[in-house]
Amino acid sequence: MQSIAKQVGENLKTARKAKGLTQAELAKAIHKYQSDYSEYETGKIQLDYEKIVLLCRILEITPNELFGFD
Repeated sequence: MQSIAKQVGENLKTARKAKGLTQAELAKAIHKYQSDYSEYETGKIQLDYEKIVLLCRILEITPNELFGFD
């Protein structure tokens, strides 16, 4: 079974690419370094509540989509 952080990271990457954003662009939008943001997508760092809401707004997705719930 895949970890939640890894699944969220994959969904985050898919949503970012769908918006045509680079990791650096999205990292800047959430006031993070690209290297830190990259660790969200790989599941090495778990998102906090504020980052979840912010990323969902920027990427125009719901938390359910981010977490992979139908």
